[in-house]
Amino acid sequence: MTFRHFSGRTRAVMIAAALAVPLSASPLLTTPASAQWIVYDPTNYAQNLLSATRALQQINNQITSLQNEAQMLINQARNLASLPYSSLQQLQQSVSRTQQLLSQAQNIAYNVQAIDQAFQTQYGNVSMSASDTQLVADARSRWQNTVGGLQDAMCVQATVVGNIDTNRTEMSRLVGASQGATGALQATQAGNQLLALQAQQLADLTAVVAANGRAQALQSAEQAAAAEQGREQRRRFLTPGSGYRAGSAQMF
Repeated sequence: MTFRHFSGRTRAVMIAAALAVPLSASPLLTTPASAQWIVYDPTNYAQNLLSATRALQQINNQITSLQNEAQMLINQARNLASLPYSSLQQLQQSVSRTQQLLSQAQNIAYNVQAIDQAFQTQYGNVSMSASDTQLVADARSRWQNTVGGLQDAMCVQATVVGNIDTNRTEMSRLVGASQGATGALQATQAGNQLLALQAQQLADLTAVVAANGRAQALQSAEQAAAAEQGREQRRRFLTPGSGYRAGSAQMF
């Protein structure tokens, strides 16, 4: 604003009026207290967004890692879980029944010393000084041993046949437990019990073979001893003066 065209008095009045106006009343010289300036920086915004995305990705990775660790612990717990079923008692009972029969073998037991003694006294060479009564008694004793061995073999066979049903039940249970195993330990334990079942069946088979072999051996030993005794009795019969005596025969 210029005051060159006004008089000195008028110019002084106008200058005074202008100075009298408050500075805060001028809209050109003041700014409202509530006004704020917002500056948008695209580069800074992109960097902040990228940082937030990376932080979220790290959190997701940590959550996934924790989930994997939890699943690993669950799997380890399953692998360490024991099999809830055991067939050990049933198998032990089957073996005990068979073993009890073998230990009750009649006359000649499954013992090396007992067998040696029996063959020396009953199945060895027939004594030439033994009486006929003693020879008959020895033959009868050997026959009783043979019959007892055959009876023992049949009892063992009957017991093994009776174990078949028990083994079938145990095998079904163990196979089911193996197929339904939740971890490696349960599967291994079920497999071990199946192997134990096979071992028990092999033990039964061994018992049958042993009992049958014992019966056949006693029968063969009896036949051999009977042949030896027959030779001795024939010798005695043919010995002059003590066995057969010739006599006169009357012809019609």
